[in-house]
Amino acid sequence: MALLKIDHDKCVGCEACIDACPFGALSMVDGLLEVSEACTACGACLLSCPMHALNLLKEREAEVAIDLTAYSGVWVWVEQFRGEVGGIPLEMLGQGRKLADQRGVALTACVLGHKVEHIAEKAISCGADRVFHVDDPTLEAYRTGPYSKVLVDLVLEHKPEALILGASSRGRDLAGSVASILHTGLTADCTGLEIDTETGLLLQTRPAFGGNIMAAIVCPYHRPQMATMRQHVAQMPVPDPGRRGQIVPVKAVLTEADIATRVIDSILEKDEVSLADARIIVSGGGGVGGAEGFKTIRLLADVLGGAVGASRSAVDRGWIPYAHQVGQTGRTVRPDLYIACGISGQIQHLAGMKTSRVIVAVNKDPQAPIFGVADYGIVGDLFEVVPELAEQFRKKLEKK
Repeated sequence: MALLKIDHDKCVGCEACIDACPFGALSMVDGLLEVSEACTACGACLLSCPMHALNLLKEREAEVAIDLTAYSGVWVWVEQFRGEVGGIPLEMLGQGRKLADQRGVALTACVLGHKVEHIAEKAISCGADRVFHVDDPTLEAYRTGPYSKVLVDLVLEHKPEALILGASSRGRDLAGSVASILHTGLTADCTGLEIDTETGLLLQTRPAFGGNIMAAIVCPYHRPQMATMRQHVAQMPVPDPGRRGQIVPVKAVLTEADIATRVIDSILEKDEVSLADARIIVSGGGGVGGAEGFKTIRLLADVLGGAVGASRSAVDRGWIPYAHQVGQTGRTVRPDLYIACGISGQIQHLAGMKTSRVIVAVNKDPQAPIFGVADYGIVGDLFEVVPELAEQFRKKLEKK
């Protein structure tokens, strides 16, 4: 979408604006100045024009300039690290498949990297109809510049209506870069993605105002509609090795300016809090009474070989670091067993753990909302119940 308005009656072809454009969006074609979709409306060219022949489109003019019918299909970026694909990009494929089916369109996966053909095949088995496979040594390690350039080029050429990325650190970084270059909307850290049956728009749900409300966001005038989605919100697809799809090799067209940075070394740090992958989580809330109260929570977690989680209220009070927080403004988890101790069950917390396979709640208040989602509930003082649970589990596990 070109965001620059050119008055050809005023333009004298001096080409000063071409030199001023940092994105190479301006060029002379048959003696006339033209602007490409690489324009980001940065305004650098306006001051360079001695004839005042350039103006940025007003918001409504830009909206009208987009032919929405030219955009079709749902795309997913399949993140990989050192040739391995994690859980979150596979979940995005599952979510993308659902959205594509609702729209009656194809699902396309974008696999960028070096020697990652196996990931392209994995994407097909997990629901993609087509995979753009971009293989280049430059893409072996993630860097914002090369990755965003390749993805933007693909979007400009093939025009998807929606582009979804996992809300990982790389996904958040890449999504912001791509959206700003394409001058489209981006909803970050979504907890839900659906298709509006009346308008066909992507309904992007995420917490707002500190998690106190859920906002449904749409992008009616710009394309592609972009969103990042949290881990463990979407269902993991079941791979079908017999599934067939199209793998399209794409050559990366990159200049030194696109590459810009160099990776000197990478160091993996061990994450002490692995809530995302934990099969068992024991969480504490306001009912633990303070930082000392989490010793009781950790006791049970250690016996079960699980991780320690927390509600926002416990984190906000400084009882435990944010890395342990479960909920809309923390981690979204889906363990086999989630034990909520002294957690009332506010909607913000439930949104982050209610898809757990089995939920056990321990609370003194029999009317606490947490019991509404729990498979098993224990009404009692957590400082009496939790140590007893730890002791009984210890005896049970020692017998095995």
